[in-house]
Amino acid sequence: MKSFERLVLSHLKSLTSPLLDPLQFAYRANRSVDDAINLALHHILQHLDSPGTYARVLFVDFSSAFNTILPSLLQDKLSQLNVPDSTCSHDSVKLIKFADDTTLIGLISNNDESAYRREVDRLVSWCSGNNLELNAQKTVEMIVDFRKSTVPPPPPSVMDSPITSVESFRFLGTTITQDLKWEPTISSLIKKAQQRMYFLRQLRKAKLPAQMLVQFYTAIIESILTSSITVWFAGATVRDKQRLQRIVRSAEEVIGRSLPSLQDLFLSCLVIGVGSSLEESTTSVSGIGDKACVASELNVPELPRHWSRKLT
Repeated sequence: MKSFERLVLSHLKSLTSPLLDPLQFAYRANRSVDDAINLALHHILQHLDSPGTYARVLFVDFSSAFNTILPSLLQDKLSQLNVPDSTCSHDSVKLIKFADDTTLIGLISNNDESAYRREVDRLVSWCSGNNLELNAQKTVEMIVDFRKSTVPPPPPSVMDSPITSVESFRFLGTTITQDLKWEPTISSLIKKAQQRMYFLRQLRKAKLPAQMLVQFYTAIIESILTSSITVWFAGATVRDKQRLQRIVRSAEEVIGRSLPSLQDLFLSCLVIGVGSSLEESTTSVSGIGDKACVASELNVPELPRHWSRKLT
C-alpha cells in the first residue's frame, strides 16, 4: 500500500506543481527552514528601511492540522486543479508557510493596518471553510518597530479572542526577537554545544583515534553550531561570534587537530544553498518560486548599524 501511495503522490505532484505556492517551503526539493526564515526576515528588513514603518508578524498555530483533512474536500480541489490557494491579495502582507507552520507578515506604512487585518480575517475564514481549526491560545503576534515614542497598536482578534503579543518567538527552530538580535539563539546553540563537549572529552579519555573524534565533532557538535547559520551569522555581533568560535577552539584542543572556523562553515553553507537554488531555477516550473528561493539565500539578514544604535 505504501508503494502505491508513493506512485500516486508522484503523479499528483506532476499535476499540481504549477499550483504550488512559492512561499510554501516544506516538502519541496532545494527548500529548507532556512529559506523560509531568511525570506521572512528579508521582507521585514527591506520594509523597515523606509521611514515611519513597522511590521506585525502573526505566528499561526493549528490544532491537529494533519488530522482534520477531509478527503472529499481534497478530492474536489484536486479535480479542479485551478482552485486559488490562500495566498495574500495585498503586496504589503506576506504569508510564509512550512507545512502547517504559517506566518502572516504585515508590512505597515503610515499606521495603515487595514490590509494586514483584512488578511487575518481572510485567513480565519479560509481555515473555517477548509476544516482547519485555529488554536487562538497558541497563535501569537510579534511587532517589530524601531520608531521612537510609539503606542503599541491593538492586537488583531482570532475567533473573538485577542491575539497575545510576544517579544520573541521560536520560528521554525530559530528564536526571532522584536529587536532582531541573535543573542538568544546563539546562547542556546552554545549551551547545547557545551553539553556535547563533555562526550567529546570522554571519547578522548577512551583514547579513540583523532579521525573518529573529528567525525563525532562534525556530526554532534558542529551540526549544532551551524544550525540555520545562514540566517543568523551575518547579523551576529563580534562578541557572539567569538563565543561560538571558542567552542571550536576547545574542540581543537581536545582532538589535537585543526577544525573549520565558523566563518568558513557559514560561507560554505551559503554557497551550497545558493547552488541548490540555482539548480532548482533550471528545472522548476514556477519562476516566482525560483526568485523567492534565490532571494532568501542571497539576502542574508543583517541588522543595519543605524538600527543597532537606536536599540542600545
